[in-house]
Amino acid sequence: MATQKHDPRGAQQSQGLEKRTVVSCFIFRFAPGQPSHPSVALFKRSDKVRTYRHHLAPISGSIDPADPTPLAAAWRELHEETTLTPSDLSFWRTGKPFTFSDPSVGREWTVHPFAFRLKDPAEGAPAEAIRTDWEHEAWQWYDPRTVLEDARLNTVPRLTDSLSRVWFEGITNDRAGKALATGLGRLQADHESGARELTAIALRVFRDFMAETREDLDEKGWDMIRMAAWHLIKNGRESMGAATQNAILAVVAEIEGIWEQKTGSGPEQRWDRILSLIDDHLGRRRHIAQRVKHSFISYLQSHFRTDTLTILTISASSTIRDSLLEAFDSLRIQTLELRILESRPLFEGASIASSVLSTFKARANPPDKRLRVRIYTDASAALAAQDVDVVLLGADRISATKGVSNKTGSLPLVLSARHVAPSARVLVLSDLEKVNGSGGIIDDELSESNDPCEVLSTWRRDGVKGAQVLENGMKANQSDERNSSVTVENTYFEWVPLDMIDAFVCEEGVLKKGGIQEISRKVGERADRYFGNL
Repeated sequence: MATQKHDPRGAQQSQGLEKRTVVSCFIFRFAPGQPSHPSVALFKRSDKVRTYRHHLAPISGSIDPADPTPLAAAWRELHEETTLTPSDLSFWRTGKPFTFSDPSVGREWTVHPFAFRLKDPAEGAPAEAIRTDWEHEAWQWYDPRTVLEDARLNTVPRLTDSLSRVWFEGITNDRAGKALATGLGRLQADHESGARELTAIALRVFRDFMAETREDLDEKGWDMIRMAAWHLIKNGRESMGAATQNAILAVVAEIEGIWEQKTGSGPEQRWDRILSLIDDHLGRRRHIAQRVKHSFISYLQSHFRTDTLTILTISASSTIRDSLLEAFDSLRIQTLELRILESRPLFEGASIASSVLSTFKARANPPDKRLRVRIYTDASAALAAQDVDVVLLGADRISATKGVSNKTGSLPLVLSARHVAPSARVLVLSDLEKVNGSGGIIDDELSESNDPCEVLSTWRRDGVKGAQVLENGMKANQSDERNSSVTVENTYFEWVPLDMIDAFVCEEGVLKKGGIQEISRKVGERADRYFGNL
């Protein structure tokens, strides 16, 4: 499992065992038309490695101090040991890390499991793309169920634990595994819905999973429930997963109470209660959104008593979209000037402008109510901020230490407004579900990088000069051209520090920085309670 490489974070000794933190990288291959029946690559370790010679293993190795994240270490190990890169593989899933001791080799291992998918040959990744180095003497494809069930396979210790943490289909029934896998795929691919909508999707997927397991869960059922919950939080849209984390944790806390009841109801009644409580949580979400709107209206009523209100925003927060016109209706404001940055590369700003304008026109508005919509390019943030009253941000995640994570462009927008409109108020409109737990599942250091083709397609469509040269340069990177390289960054989210925010408007009214920190602490404690020993 570990290789002859630099010891991560200075191999410490504890109870006579050397501590090692490693990644365990499983490569899956899916045959065309068989999304539920993958093969997994296992590699036979050579006699040149220090531990577990001639044992079957995934690609593995130590996390180096220079690796910014365990996932970065995983990509490094994959390239070093198989030559594979993101042009050959797509990242698929993260598994829950775990620790175990092996006195036979004098090590205490902390394992971070990851799963990757080999791209289809049409995407440029044939199976022969895998070329192993000296650490392996052979490799082949296996049925993952065989790996989990066949005790005769000579594998490295706890390989089945690592595998089942990324390929949960092997420990659930087919229907439940498919429900969870399909739901995760939907969450991962959804780049249009906001965090609130994604959370509702995750809850419905959780309900589908529970409905498909009601006849199969035994004494390990509680672990299975927590496992599904963990995957929905970590392997959906993690960058927008704080809301999902809070909603799922609230459901799991109530399920625990039902699960622990040994008398008073049979299994069927218990299962019906579990499904009903998830339905109840889904129903109550509408009331939270309405309370956020009321808090927003109250804040504007308290701070602005003018005939005209100018609000500048970015991206397509559903909370902002749904709150703007309701606030306009409720206030004694004759003119609402709404300025919106277009928000490249997907132009969500144009989408929210269209939605707000269409809704306004479809309603019977008093003759003295006027809506003016102005759309600016992202580079015009300073011009758009001139003389605004409010800079209004949504939130995909709120951190007690890093601030508010919102669509990239939010920080330049706030900085511009502070310079050209120092009296403008910077507001974050969000429900409390977006507050991430301290030390919880969602990593605040996570930076979601998305497909550069979203940027390139815009250049192609607009006929940008030189776009083909840059695209060819990106392809040259993959063939290891050493004297030049081109990278197109497509990062969706960035942090706005807490100190730059004047008010956090939520369902409880206006939240202070200390309130965010307290909520974050409680969420972290709850996450540790239900997932710490998973």
